[in-house]
Amino acid sequence: MRLGDVEFEDFVRARGPALLRYGYVLSGNADDAADLVQEALLKLSGAWRRVRNKDNPESYVRTVMARQHISWWRKRRREHVTDEVPEGSYTDDHAFGELWKELATLPRKQRVVLVLRYYEDLSDKEIAEILGISRGTVRSQAFHALNALRVKPSVLERGRA
Repeated sequence: MRLGDVEFEDFVRARGPALLRYGYVLSGNADDAADLVQEALLKLSGAWRRVRNKDNPESYVRTVMARQHISWWRKRRREHVTDEVPEGSYTDDHAFGELWKELATLPRKQRVVLVLRYYEDLSDKEIAEILGISRGTVRSQAFHALNALRVKPSVLERGRA
């Protein structure tokens, strides 16, 4: 086994669970999340020698996952909202878990924009580049998503009551 192969396997073992959670946040579905991770890691394995030395491999995988997700929902054009929480070690506290459930009720494009903006802390410009849309569309999607979430009683407010 070559050194690059060992490094790649170490990366997958170390960052795999976090990538799976990220895939779940993007897709709202554990099966789609696993597919996103698998597709992205396949692409990374082909580019590993180039990516490992000059780029951040995790950032590369997350970008591939976001683009793949957008590609899938463009093809499907349907919602697959679920109430199921992924199996395994998803250990966020109750309020945070409820927030993810509320995010799952948003249309996919709005959910992806919020995840990239607030979970990944990306700028509108970076989000627009990843998703292949204009900065104005990013801002519009975020605006509509936040308005939809504001209509509901806040998860945090319900937790305080």
